[in-house]
Amino acid sequence: MGGGTVLTYVLENGYSIDTGAAKQNGALFGRQALICLTGDAGSISIGHQYTPFYKVLNNVADPFATGMAGNAQNVVDGTTRVSNTVEYITPRVAGFSADVQYGFGEVAGDTSKNRYLGASGAYEQGPLTVVLVHQQRDNASATAHSRNTMLVGRYRFGDIKGHVAHVRNRDLSGGESHDTLLGFTAHLSGSNKLIASVIDHRDETAASQHARQLAIGFTHGLSRRTDLYAAYGHINNSNGALFRVGTAADSGSGTTGVNLGVRHVF
Repeated sequence: MGGGTVLTYVLENGYSIDTGAAKQNGALFGRQALICLTGDAGSISIGHQYTPFYKVLNNVADPFATGMAGNAQNVVDGTTRVSNTVEYITPRVAGFSADVQYGFGEVAGDTSKNRYLGASGAYEQGPLTVVLVHQQRDNASATAHSRNTMLVGRYRFGDIKGHVAHVRNRDLSGGESHDTLLGFTAHLSGSNKLIASVIDHRDETAASQHARQLAIGFTHGLSRRTDLYAAYGHINNSNGALFRVGTAADSGSGTTGVNLGVRHVF
């Protein structure tokens, strides 16, 4: 648009490769559908888009990111995208940046029903990244809300990146739980990469439905955007907890998962 200002749009359809069936409950553009204006003052976007919480979990906290069997969303809150949102992302100044998102609940006459609020503040300088992110979502009657707060740290030690995160959760009924993630990403010889993580879920309610996920993976780069990958994830559930090992396209049906495949990043 001139003067360093850029207008972009994104329309993404999700479908199952093996059957051709539409994902995301059959929505035509069930992944991202947004328009974004970016300039010197930052960027503002509207539409169906990723939440700040998901972006921090996927891009900073989790060595596996989305798609592999050991990804953190098997245990940590899985709110990935929200409809009818407005989001503002600041420029990075001296290593600091912020991301704020408001999701209108799309209930006529009452914007508090199904409302989404999310925000993150980040510091990234050299090998260190630290992010604090919070999200809150109201229920359909606006009588209660869930919330998640996560503090993430990532540090590069030469060819190894260490990941650590702690999440405090409160569900719609007021039940509290905590998730702690420790992991690493090790760049080996050539284009090979080893990744591993452990996630401990502590249920602070009387049910004590704790869980622990252990995961390990390996990737071999064929080019800058394409790699071969293998991943293994396993969850130990306690006292009736129902966490399952899944992927980006499948929520999974059991507590163990293995991935073998080829991945191309667009």
